[in-house]
Amino acid sequence: MGKINVGRAFLGGIVAGIVIDILGWIADGVILSSRWAAADKVLGIGAFGTGQMISFYILGLIAGVIIIWFYAACKPRLGTRYRTALNVGLAIWIVAYVLPNAGFMYITGLYPHNLMVFTTLGNLVEVLVGTFIGAALYKESSVLEAAPKAAVV
Repeated sequence: MGKINVGRAFLGGIVAGIVIDILGWIADGVILSSRWAAADKVLGIGAFGTGQMISFYILGLIAGVIIIWFYAACKPRLGTRYRTALNVGLAIWIVAYVLPNAGFMYITGLYPHNLMVFTTLGNLVEVLVGTFIGAALYKESSVLEAAPKAAVV
């Protein structure tokens, strides 16, 4: 197994993060915006400020880099590019989106259950699309590794 091509993993991760941010904005900022506004009004929360939005976009970029890093680590073990991307994307979606949304939104009852379901399904789309695009940019290093280390006698 070769080493992870850090440069390509970072490039694929940044692109995946941008895709996640754009699709997240479409899902939550456009399609579900009225539902979020109504739920936030009940909680007495105003619209997100610029600093908060920038923070969400930075988190999306970080998520993209982590997703493609995991993809690069799993690719030699799980096989084909798209199957691995699907498996990694689903695993990250469950851990980073389903469980926190279920805990914070569903179990606590802070937000309507249908909003939790819709936003979590939107997260699935953004994570899978971001993972597939980022994975398409990732390439293993073409540089051959140096000669094996001499055995210690």
